[in-house]
Amino acid sequence: MRVKSGTTRHKQHAEVRKRAKGMQHTHRSSPRRARQAVTRAEAYQYRDRRNKKRDFRRLWISRINAAARQHGTSYAQLINALDRAGIQLDRKVLADLAVNQPHVFEQIVQTASGE
Repeated sequence: MRVKSGTTRHKQHAEVRKRAKGMQHTHRSSPRRARQAVTRAEAYQYRDRRNKKRDFRRLWISRINAAARQHGTSYAQLINALDRAGIQLDRKVLADLAVNQPHVFEQIVQTASGE
């Protein structure tokens, strides 16, 4: 007897279409184009979950450096001074303080530099 794959194939296509929801044109409707688009999207997702960490760290360093220069020091000097003073604040927290609570950041800079 001949085996037909109708229901199985429909189920597979439905799953691909479900994952392609929100895409445009045939990327959403055509099973073949949808599969290609979903595969590519998942590759970008995987890559960018790692790149996001890198990008945020760069942003935090830029913000810390800008705030540190307003207080007469550089990013590298500030991080070195914090390390020597035994102040353990990560870059995310330092950047947040630099943007939202500049007076607290200024006190941290003064404490680290020993003024």
